[in-house]
Amino acid sequence: MRDPANWRHKYSNRLKLVDAGVVVWAVAGAYGVRFGFSDLDNGPARDVDYLLLSAVLVVAWWLMLGIWGTRDAKVLGSGSEEYKRVLAGSAWLFGFVAVISYALRIDTARGFVGLAFPAGALGLLAARWLVRQHLSLERRHGKSVLRVLILGGPHSAAHLADSLKSAPAAGYFPIAAHLPGASDHFSHLPSSAVPVTGTQEDFDSILKVILTSDVDAVAVSAGVNLHPKDLRRLGWELAARDIGMILAPALTDIAGPRIHTQPVAGLPLIHVSTPKLTGGKKVAKRTFDIAVSGLLVALLTPVFLILAVLVKITDPGPVFYQQERIGLRGTTFKMLKFRSMKVNADAELAKLLEAQGSSDKPLFKVENDPRITPLGRTLRKYSLDELPQLLNVLGGSMSLVGPRPQRAGEVALYDDAAHRRLYVSPGMSGLWQVSGRSNLSWEESIRLDLYYVENWSLMGDVVILFKTFKAVFASTGAV
Repeated sequence: MRDPANWRHKYSNRLKLVDAGVVVWAVAGAYGVRFGFSDLDNGPARDVDYLLLSAVLVVAWWLMLGIWGTRDAKVLGSGSEEYKRVLAGSAWLFGFVAVISYALRIDTARGFVGLAFPAGALGLLAARWLVRQHLSLERRHGKSVLRVLILGGPHSAAHLADSLKSAPAAGYFPIAAHLPGASDHFSHLPSSAVPVTGTQEDFDSILKVILTSDVDAVAVSAGVNLHPKDLRRLGWELAARDIGMILAPALTDIAGPRIHTQPVAGLPLIHVSTPKLTGGKKVAKRTFDIAVSGLLVALLTPVFLILAVLVKITDPGPVFYQQERIGLRGTTFKMLKFRSMKVNADAELAKLLEAQGSSDKPLFKVENDPRITPLGRTLRKYSLDELPQLLNVLGGSMSLVGPRPQRAGEVALYDDAAHRRLYVSPGMSGLWQVSGRSNLSWEESIRLDLYYVENWSLMGDVVILFKTFKAVFASTGAV
């Protein structure tokens, strides 16, 4: 049997080297900036030997990253958990340094610590992102993955298989499915190319199928026809053979922060908390929006001026285009853009949709839109026309990250589930923009927006913003 731990050990060792390099760079750089490297042996006397402190800090930081599980195979490749652990481990270490310095009255140079922490934290995040890109590329080619056998009912197994295949970066590759007790016989899962190994429901047959399938993990989906005692026994047998066991409940689009497990009478009960962007979370998100958008507006003021002049001289009319959109809780607001279309373009929209047969697509997009100016095409390709929305963010009608604000006509087509998009402020960017932008279907766009609403986190916003820059520069799905 293959050793599924090979790629884990390889990437764990690679991360150890990367972490060591970044930590040494950050601490040495902070030392050099704060104290300089000349006359190390004859420097002025200090309460703390900073060379020794630097060496201890490097080792402690590297160990802390391991203690916090930042190199755990389960968090590599996708999601924000890896980045959260990197930041948490780093913050705890420097918090500990601060407490020790205060308790022992050690006069530690604040400039040294103040440089090392942010430089190292940002460096670690950037390095982890680069390593993740390489891992994701390998996984898209079928390497460095866990080969998974799915146990469950036909439809739940098919849903799980489709979900795993839609996220190859996560590293779970379904190679087969076993449907214990299924009334119908399938050669493949419904609407899926995953082969079915059979429908036997006795324990020995199931274990034999698992062992002969050469898998690294078994995923048990909802509706599996197995007695709880057999399921427990299966877990023992898999653990003895170093085969992973994954339980996939019948919950969709629910992320980790909302899931809490409580053991009761030997049963792991899963509690799903209600998503609420209120209180401290709301303050944190708004503070983040104001800080980042304010900084971007200050830095991009020259770009604003240049684009405004270009819009004005290339096509007569106003520089900005204001459009009424639906925001938080169904309120309306004026969304700002640099004008990318000729004047009175809205008056031609209905006629163009009717002529192109696009009225059945509730995103109101016109293919090869003739109303767009030559400059407007360039602005749209790189999303430069949306920069004025930073002013909407500062004003509070929008957020940096959230569901895309839509027109009243689009909102009128919402079902009850889609209306949950309006529970948070609309955003300049969001999950569906970094997952394909206008290339996605209406249903997939709504699903991704709902996932964001249900599972918001500040770190998730940061990850989406980083992905936004990547998608914009690649012009992915631009219109």
